[in-house]
Amino acid sequence: MAVTVKPLTERADAAWDAFVAALPAGTFFHRAAWRDVIARAFGHGPLYAFAERDGAIVGVLPLFHKTSLLFGNALVSSPFCVYGGPLAADDEAAAALAAYAADKMRACGAPSVEFRHGPAEAAPLADGWVEGPARYVTFRKPIAAEDEANLQAIPRKQRAMVRKGIGNGLASRVGASIEPFYRIYAESVRNLGTPVFSRRYFRLLLEIFADCADILTVLDDGAPVAAVLNFYFRDEVLPYYGGGTERARLRAANDFMYWEVMRRAAARGVRLFDFGRSKLGTGAFSFKKNWGFSPTPLRYRYLLAEGAAIPDTNPLNPKYRLLIATWKRLPLALANVLGPPIVRGIG
Repeated sequence: MAVTVKPLTERADAAWDAFVAALPAGTFFHRAAWRDVIARAFGHGPLYAFAERDGAIVGVLPLFHKTSLLFGNALVSSPFCVYGGPLAADDEAAAALAAYAADKMRACGAPSVEFRHGPAEAAPLADGWVEGPARYVTFRKPIAAEDEANLQAIPRKQRAMVRKGIGNGLASRVGASIEPFYRIYAESVRNLGTPVFSRRYFRLLLEIFADCADILTVLDDGAPVAAVLNFYFRDEVLPYYGGGTERARLRAANDFMYWEVMRRAAARGVRLFDFGRSKLGTGAFSFKKNWGFSPTPLRYRYLLAEGAAIPDTNPLNPKYRLLIATWKRLPLALANVLGPPIVRGIG
């Protein structure tokens, strides 16, 4: 039977998610509910579609038309997600989804389509598509059921930092409240020169993914000093949005935080720790390597209109250097007001 591509409707959400869960290459960011999170939080238009053969789903494409006055427009699969490109059972389905994206690019007048393929091997490149530059890697590693085995798997110097946090009497709690996570996260990203997301975005994540998301907060003498929002998918944990105060750095709270995520996840049966995406040459890249994780390159793919270039909103891009330096000096209250309208276009 021939493959046909159809727009996703809510009636097909369950079948979409079942297909994602069944494929080894499926990720948390392929779940259908991201359509509602990103559309409601950022206003980007969803163009989700699935490939069907003989009445069964054989491929899915989470896709958005991302628009911004500052950063232009593009089709992205998927913005604000580190993975999420097309997921297909075979090359025919993958080609049909790539052709659908190309048609939508022309219809929207967008200069590019970006497929954010995950660590699994992607389908062959379709005609006209190119691989992007080697900017990002991901860090994924199996974890054991026993705390001591996981602790010993951490290299000696990093293990010493975890023990320092434990020795400092730090504690952790898990819940689903935005505060004080948002305050800590906003301060952390401002210090990095990055605009912060809106509270609404995080509320939507916790509401829509209530069955598979939580916030772990680290307490130093009862005071919150670090926090991270985690996702769970199959037997994986993904600590995705995290940050710490200046005191957190002095008290090894960030190190303790990720250990607590790992420890608690192992206790609930999780067997893979996904440390997420990092840019090459950054502090986050070095931090994750120090935990004993090996980087796996992420090669995103692009379809470009004539004369268009691969989008580069990477903070390491020299043209953003002055803006980042200025942002670091903004009062936190002002950065929290200005950040959400800007960050919606970065994605």
